[in-house]
Amino acid sequence: MLGTPGRAKVQFDMEKIHSAVWQGVPRPRRGEIWKFLSEQHLLRHRVSSRSTARERETPYKDLLGQLTSQQHAILIDLGRTFPTHPYFSAKLGTGQLSLYNLLKAYSVLDPEVGYCQGLSFVAGVLLLHMDEEEAFDMLAFLMYDMGLRKQYRPDMIILQIQMYQLSRLLHDYHRELYSHLEKHEIGPSLYATPWFLTAFASHFPMGFVARVFDMLFLQGSEAIFKVALSLLGSHKPLIMQYNNLEAIVDFIKTTLPKLGLVQMEKTINQVLEMDLSKQLQAYEVEYHVLQDQLLDTPASTSLSQQQRMAQLEKANRCLRQQNLDLLEELQVAHGKMDALQANVVELLGREGRLRQEVEALQRERATLLETVAALQAAPQHPLPTLPC
Repeated sequence: MLGTPGRAKVQFDMEKIHSAVWQGVPRPRRGEIWKFLSEQHLLRHRVSSRSTARERETPYKDLLGQLTSQQHAILIDLGRTFPTHPYFSAKLGTGQLSLYNLLKAYSVLDPEVGYCQGLSFVAGVLLLHMDEEEAFDMLAFLMYDMGLRKQYRPDMIILQIQMYQLSRLLHDYHRELYSHLEKHEIGPSLYATPWFLTAFASHFPMGFVARVFDMLFLQGSEAIFKVALSLLGSHKPLIMQYNNLEAIVDFIKTTLPKLGLVQMEKTINQVLEMDLSKQLQAYEVEYHVLQDQLLDTPASTSLSQQQRMAQLEKANRCLRQQNLDLLEELQVAHGKMDALQANVVELLGREGRLRQEVEALQRERATLLETVAALQAAPQHPLPTLPC
């Protein structure tokens, strides 16, 4: 399919495409395959959700030449995006500069979204599989055409809806786990927000993240719900072993992402078999209806003051827990950065000592070569004849 002449105008059988992606995507051609999947999507959805800005009237290089108010926020997040990955670890190295360019250009293209935390991880994954300008095209495709853009808008309303949808899906597919989490007042916002904002890239192994992106290019944002639901369901017995909020959230955020290859492929296979589109639409409508009912409810029949206070306290607890988790993650990240810097200093010291040793060996080698040359050039005297 990739080698078909004029492939950007040829619609291929979607079942064959699904089957091919299911079997696995070779890493060296992953970027090309993502581009191919984007072409196929645009052929099937001619009425695009793109704004006039998305029509790419302004070339990428021209976008880079424009100013953005998001520059400071982008620069702060560069060092936090895949800090241990060789391509992004060097401060203002090639990887970080490409990431900055990509995020800056998108913030100019889409001023309503600008830049949002989490977006750097999505952009970073793309940069690991294609060059900068192609990565920009694919970022714009994912945001506008595959539905990711709406969750990064400043009001974050869509993200709230997504958390509600995930909660309802858990209720439908894994009732026992849903009840266990509800018992401990654990809503999806406590653990799943980074899953949606980074497409799992901030916490999960890169091999798994690449497979998630395969699904994202194939199925859009619905794939994130499928992966989340599959991960939670497959780890249900382990999650239910814990009986307090901190232990459960810690397991989901730190232990669950440590997937083995078998578990990873099992999750991806489940994702390919699931269809949640109708349920997601129904739960989005349900969310809006509930919100409207809350607004329209007369004061006499509304929730009591105590119930309202209880809800607010629950929300505050969730927010406090999120803040504590974020602070802890930040401290751990700073600790890792300090350790990495110390390792760099040590490695630089070792490198200096090794260079000195190499130079000393080279000098010794040169001296030996001179000695050999001198011996070879010396006249050969015949041995004296001894008397009989």
